[in-house]
Amino acid sequence: MTIKNVSKNKVFDGWHAQYTHDSAVLNCNMRFAIFQPSNVTRSHQVPVLYWLSGLTCSDENFMQKAGALRMAAKLNIAIVVPDTSPRGEDVADNENYDLGKGAGFYLNAIQAPWSRHYQMYDYITRELPAIIEKNFPVSGVKSISGHSMGGHGALIIGLKNAQQYRCVSAFSPISNPMQCPWGQKAFSAYLGNDTESWKQYDACELLKAGKAQLPVLIDQGDKDNFLTEQLKPESLLAAAKVHKSVVEFHLRSGYDHSYFFISSFIEDHLNFHAKHLFV
Repeated sequence: MTIKNVSKNKVFDGWHAQYTHDSAVLNCNMRFAIFQPSNVTRSHQVPVLYWLSGLTCSDENFMQKAGALRMAAKLNIAIVVPDTSPRGEDVADNENYDLGKGAGFYLNAIQAPWSRHYQMYDYITRELPAIIEKNFPVSGVKSISGHSMGGHGALIIGLKNAQQYRCVSAFSPISNPMQCPWGQKAFSAYLGNDTESWKQYDACELLKAGKAQLPVLIDQGDKDNFLTEQLKPESLLAAAKVHKSVVEFHLRSGYDHSYFFISSFIEDHLNFHAKHLFV
């Protein structure tokens, strides 16, 4: 598959670049960003951390605001950040920020008009890694992380595909989307009214169904405006106890939902991923 470079910047002796490509899975043109440490070559491949961003975001939010690249360069980890949804004039959308473009929820839609383009689960788990591993000097070793809607995506993808990822982490994830307004709205539109089908995309339901097979790290701010209504970390921790899944959880005093929070603890997450990526 052909990819097209649209920007490239040197940073911490490595390179941050944006690329576009035609997606066969999403039926549209997509953009992703990649950071590669300085010493990456075909004979010296590095593992990849995939980062999934939250509602209204694109690849740029994390790469420009999280402060992750210095530590990624030090640890010799590549970072790949996809967009949060399909894009394009013919892609179905909604006037609200929490449905449609920018709000793909990392699932495979089965309802019209969303099903033609909104296959983000398959894009993240199959198509994008194949593109990255074909076009860049990276190994097949990878982990996954994300924030808010992206934290939800990282958790469900990691829990459902433990053989593909070494570990998973999340900041302020939508932990129980079946029980919160954001999730209920998105699932109803993308998946329809059969709530049984929703369970495959809910981290709490996945943990109730079986023990987590990979390490999990979660950070949550206690001053997050969305904590009680939308994020529900207490539900995730209760679900983890069903099969004694090990979830390392930190409730951070005074922190909110912003990238100020993420940038404060991103190095902890990168060190967590490095511990498992380089085993």
